[in-house]
Amino acid sequence: MKQRMTFSINGVPYEKEIDHRRTLLEVLREDFGLVGSHRGCDIGQCGACTVLIDGKPVNACLVLAVRVQGKKITTIEGLADGDKLHPVQKAFVETGGIQCGFCSPGMIMVSKAFLDRNPKPTEEEAKKAVSGNLCRCTGYYQIVEAVMKAAQEMSKEA
Repeated sequence: MKQRMTFSINGVPYEKEIDHRRTLLEVLREDFGLVGSHRGCDIGQCGACTVLIDGKPVNACLVLAVRVQGKKITTIEGLADGDKLHPVQKAFVETGGIQCGFCSPGMIMVSKAFLDRNPKPTEEEAKKAVSGNLCRCTGYYQIVEAVMKAAQEMSKEA
C-alpha cells in the first residue's frame, strides 16, 4: 500500500507516494540517490545511516518512511554549502576523523546535532555523543578531536 507524503530533504520540498513498508534509508538511497547515509547493520546499532529529522539524529534504517510526513530531513549531502564544507565536515577531514569513510556520514550527522544542542562541549560530552555510532578504524580519538575542533570553529562563526 502506498501513501502520498510531503516532506523536505536538505531544504527541498517533495511530494511522493511511498510504500508503507519501506524504510527512510531505502527511500533516500533508492528514490532520491542520496547514498551518503550508509546501510550498515539494518538494526540501528552501527549509526552509519544516521540522518537528522527536524534536527534530531535518527537511524534511517529503523524509521519507516511514512513516519516523516511533514518533517525536515537532513542528510550528509545537505550539510555543505555548495563547495564549502560544514565546519563539522571540515574538522573531520582535518583531524583524520575520516579514514575508511564508512561511518563518517553518521558520525558527522550525530556530531552536528550534538553541537547544535551543546555548542561548548567538554571532551567527555563529545565522547558520549558519538558513543552510539560504531567506527572500526579510528579508535575514536580523531573523531572526538574533530567534534571539539568543530565546536571551536562554529563558536567563531556565531
